Amino acid sequence: MAMEVTQVLLNAQAVDGNVRKHAEESLKQFQEQNLPSFLLSLSGELANDEKPVDSRKLAGLILKNALDAKEQHRKFELVQRWLSLDAAVKSQIKTCLLQTLSSPVPDARSTASQVIAKVAGIELPQKQWPELIGSLLSNIHQLPSHVKQATLETLGYLCEEVSPDVVDQDQVNKILTAVVQGMNSSEGNNDVRLAATRALYNALGFAQANFTNDMERDYIMRVVCEATLSPEVKIRQAAFECLVSISSTYYEKLAPYIQDIFNITAKAVREDEEPVALQAIEFWSSICDEEIDILEEYGGDFSGDSDIPCFYFIKQALPALVPMLLETLLKQEEDQDQDEGAWNLAMAGGTCLGLVARTVGDDIVPLVMPFIEENITKPDWRQREAATYAFGSILEGPSPDKLAPIVNVALNFMLSALTKDPNNHVKDTTAWTLGRIFEFLHGSTMETPIITHANCQQIITVLLLSMKDVPNVAEKACGALYFLAQGYEDVGSASPLTPFFQEIVQSLLTVTHRKDAGESRLRTSAYETLNEVVRCSTDETAPMVLQLVPVIMMELHQTLEAQKLSSDEREKQNELQGLLCGCLQVIIQKLGSSEPTKYVFMQYADQVMGLFLRVFACRSATVHEEAMLAIGALANSTGPDFAKYMPEFYKYLEMGLQNFEEYQVCAVTVGVVGDICRALEDKILPYCDGIMTLLLKDLSSNQLHRSVKPPIFSCFGDIALAIGENFEKYLMYAMPMLQSAAELSSHTAGADDEMTEYTNLLRNGILEAYSGIFQGFKNSPKTQLLIPYAPHILQFLDSIYMEKDMDDVVMKTAIGVLGDLADTLGSNAGSLIQQSLSSKDFLNECLSSEDHLIKESAEWAKLAISRAISV
Repeated sequence: MAMEVTQVLLNAQAVDGNVRKHAEESLKQFQEQNLPSFLLSLSGELANDEKPVDSRKLAGLILKNALDAKEQHRKFELVQRWLSLDAAVKSQIKTCLLQTLSSPVPDARSTASQVIAKVAGIELPQKQWPELIGSLLSNIHQLPSHVKQATLETLGYLCEEVSPDVVDQDQVNKILTAVVQGMNSSEGNNDVRLAATRALYNALGFAQANFTNDMERDYIMRVVCEATLSPEVKIRQAAFECLVSISSTYYEKLAPYIQDIFNITAKAVREDEEPVALQAIEFWSSICDEEIDILEEYGGDFSGDSDIPCFYFIKQALPALVPMLLETLLKQEEDQDQDEGAWNLAMAGGTCLGLVARTVGDDIVPLVMPFIEENITKPDWRQREAATYAFGSILEGPSPDKLAPIVNVALNFMLSALTKDPNNHVKDTTAWTLGRIFEFLHGSTMETPIITHANCQQIITVLLLSMKDVPNVAEKACGALYFLAQGYEDVGSASPLTPFFQEIVQSLLTVTHRKDAGESRLRTSAYETLNEVVRCSTDETAPMVLQLVPVIMMELHQTLEAQKLSSDEREKQNELQGLLCGCLQVIIQKLGSSEPTKYVFMQYADQVMGLFLRVFACRSATVHEEAMLAIGALANSTGPDFAKYMPEFYKYLEMGLQNFEEYQVCAVTVGVVGDICRALEDKILPYCDGIMTLLLKDLSSNQLHRSVKPPIFSCFGDIALAIGENFEKYLMYAMPMLQSAAELSSHTAGADDEMTEYTNLLRNGILEAYSGIFQGFKNSPKTQLLIPYAPHILQFLDSIYMEKDMDDVVMKTAIGVLGDLADTLGSNAGSLIQQSLSSKDFLNECLSSEDHLIKESAEWAKLAISRAISV
């Protein structure tokens, strides 16, 4: 039975809050009481052309949300719920949806397209609704234009929802034929052409086989290139989006078309409207990304085993590509520096120029220098800014030898422009360029330093002066100072910044108090720079770093005193607390890294911890994360003395471990448990029952983001190392969890890169747990409790060795675990290791590794194994 929902759906969009709330509750109640009937009513509403468009759109939206959700666990529930509905109900809903595609109302058609794709995303992988694609494609070219448009839109969404392996090649060919015909210039209706072009964008992932066939590929490429010349701007933009996607998906098939594509993109960049021109530049940025990846992966020497050769498209296009990109730099917008989300032709051109520089290295320099020299002193600010932007863009990629002589000449000019140029845009870009010079051409690896005792003072004077400029310029000056400090990270005891340390710190603190420090990320940038200056400082300036502690503590104290804030003020307050906690974290790490300063810092430890605990009392996710990290640093510095803070801190630790929604907070808290274990060792014992219970609960939750799970396993290892044989009572809970995760992570055939990366993180967490447990039990009478688990662990090591997809980090941990097992279990492990399938091969492979850490671990493991076998 379908209920009359029109009025309720309209009320749910009413201006009056009470009417809206009442309607939302009615819908929720109806859904909970009778889901099948609820979904039928919605699909009936969507399909009924006599109903108002607003109620139809909302009906479709609620239907869509009943099939999909952002959170994985919720999505899984909704999929299961749909699959378990009665077949007749589903069939009726699907009929309504397909019928809506021929509605004269565009919004209803478009909504139905999206819902059909969501249903297909659930059913096609289950081998259900096999007739869908056939029925969409049947007589598509005899249909009225609006129905053809809706059908193509549906095919596009469908390709976005389902993975290519669930649609067989025969159907893929039919989809592509329909889509490409819809794009053809002979198609008179622009809405149809646009829907077809957008559909092709989503269908490209399905076209692997078609792109290996020369004739089919030529045809697809011809139609896409023709669509870039359509009179309709949206079609041109969509066609260039297809080209961008083709450039990364089918890079190795582009050679025959690249000259034509260059001509088309160059014309678009010079003459077309901005949305189209931006996509045309994006094509070349995408080609750069591909070539940078190929060249990085294979180090430039093609021994024939690389999957895709580099075609050097960028190198070949350079003489024409660089001038085209330089022209775009002159098309700046007046206010682009104030708007954080700004993206325009000049910015896209500069970004692409930077990628070109990384792709071809030294070859770009002679092509850009004449443009810089010609424009850098011109009266028109646009020319000066473009020249500066071009210079800053090419500093990463070319060799320091090539750039150093030019930078040495340019540096004085830039420093003078930063204080004297009348135009803010030019000053903003100049400060950014100085930052890039310091980032890429300054540091211990440079043979001839660009920054010397002679010019260091001038540089600092100019940057500190520039920090008083308008917010966007001051923010870039802070950024330049950040990289200047970072370059002196490894200088040892005497840093050229030491004489200016006090002045730099004072200037940065002054910036944080500016009335306009909220604009252009200025306050955040000033604190980030202050942190970097402290982090890279030397022992000489330690007394000054110590003087910072009460200053930052006082600031944090003031944020905690503020009363009755509006929600906007509270948000700013929270942000500031986060920045101050972050700053204290860096100071604590710095002072805690050497004994004398650590000793002096301890006078503040109680007060600092008191402040952090008060920060926890304010509810805000970001603040918790920063305060938690700072407490981890404090635990590292205070060592066993941290125990006195545990009674009060423990409840916040529990809250962090239970924070599923803000999973980063949970992950950081897990890390801090590790820090505290290392600081307290067996003094953490009284809290371990609570901590282990929460960690085990986190692992078995399907709501917690998967990225938190590897660190939790590592944390088991930290706890076992801290409490030794007292870990005995947790073995029966922790070991089965480790075993089932180990099984999951050892069979990974066919996984994509992202999944392989996660699998390696997971393996590393599991191995760190095993390592900590074995080391924790070493020399204890209870080691025999671990013997039953040894065969499974060896089997796990075998299986990941056989998979051949572990990274260096896992390799080092894995060979370490083999050693720990032999070291702790002695002769009990000897015979098991001798029987293991691959431990000998694995050990030999690690012994001959070029990574000295892996080699070191392997040598230790070899020793431990030979001791265990000879007993």
